[in-house]
Formats: sequence, structure tokens, C-alpha cells
Amino acid sequence: MPARGGARRLQWLLVFAACSSPIVKSLVDALTGNLGANPIERILNRLGYTTLVFLLLALVPTAVQIATGWSGLLRYRRMLGLFAFLYALLHFTTYALLDQGLDLHAIVQDVVKRKFITVGMLALALLVPLALTSSDWAVRRLGFVRWKRLHRLVYAAALAGVVHFVWRVKADLREPLLFAAALAILLAVRVASWALGPARRRAPLHAPPAA
Repeated sequence: MPARGGARRLQWLLVFAACSSPIVKSLVDALTGNLGANPIERILNRLGYTTLVFLLLALVPTAVQIATGWSGLLRYRRMLGLFAFLYALLHFTTYALLDQGLDLHAIVQDVVKRKFITVGMLALALLVPLALTSSDWAVRRLGFVRWKRLHRLVYAAALAGVVHFVWRVKADLREPLLFAAALAILLAVRVASWALGPARRRAPLHAPPAA
């Protein structure tokens, strides 16, 4: 129905605007000088934090569907995942361009010697194939089963992102541990669905008559 289609487009635009708002805020803060004494570090931390938020948000629609059967959030899963990749890419670009001045030797040394950067690069690398295969064309090309298996890498990327955050923070671990707890819940829901899947497939279609 036209009205329903219009409402869905409006919802999509509102979600898109909300996903874009961290970029807008960072640009406004940069233009108005509201990034503090160390603007590069501020932007780096903000982009890294936002990346992790969107990575976990991208896992929520599937968890909600598994737990409740409601699939209404699935239409936003791709957008959330692509925004997670975008913020991860901006996080890395800020590090490589503004923090390291595109000094490839220094970047490689950082990746090799600093374990939180190593695992952060792993998270970004895991997101690349997911972003490149996010289209309907890629689903058709790979086949749904192979595509679905590939996109389970998002859980590994989220885990690497949480570890990156935990190892990056040296003192107050409250926020990293909150992310770790949220990811543990999302993973538990997913693992439970995998564990119950074979049992559901083996279960009879109709319950046997009572004795």
C-alpha cells in the first residue's frame, strides 16, 4: 500500500539520518574548534567508539529475530553494517593520515609492535569482504548459503573490535567491559540458535500422542 511504503521510506531516512549524525557532529565540532586540546586523538577515539557501537547494533536485528521471532529490524541490518564499516574506515584513515602522516613504515611498526592496533587492523580487515559483498547482487552471485557463512565474520570482527577497545584503554575499563558484556549476550543468542538448529530440524512436525 502507498501509505505503508511511504512510512517505511520515512523510517529508513530517519535511521539513515541517525546513523549519519556522528559524522555531522564531528564536522561541526571540527569547524567550531570544539575538539579540545588534542583534536586528532579526540576524533580517533570518537570514530573508534562509534564503529564499535554500530558493529554491535548490526548484530541486534538478528538477535531480536532469534529471541522474539520479530523480523522488523532486519531491513536496517545492512545499513548498520555498512555504517560500521564506514566509521571503521574513517577511524583508520584518521590514524594513518592525520596521526601518522601516511608514514607507512611507522604504521607497519605500530601494527607489529602494539597489540591493540594489530587486533584493530584485524577487525577492519574482516569488515572489508563483508562490505564488498553487502549487495543483493553479491548474495545472488555467492549463493545465500555461502553468503550467510561469509557474513558470520561480523561476529569475529565485533570480537576483535571489543578486544581492541579493552587493550586500548589503560585505566577505566568500565565502558570496554560494557561492550564486552553486550557482545557476549549477542553471541550467546546466536550460539544458542546454532545449537538448537539441528534439534529443531530433527524434531517431529507434530507432537506424538499422549500416552
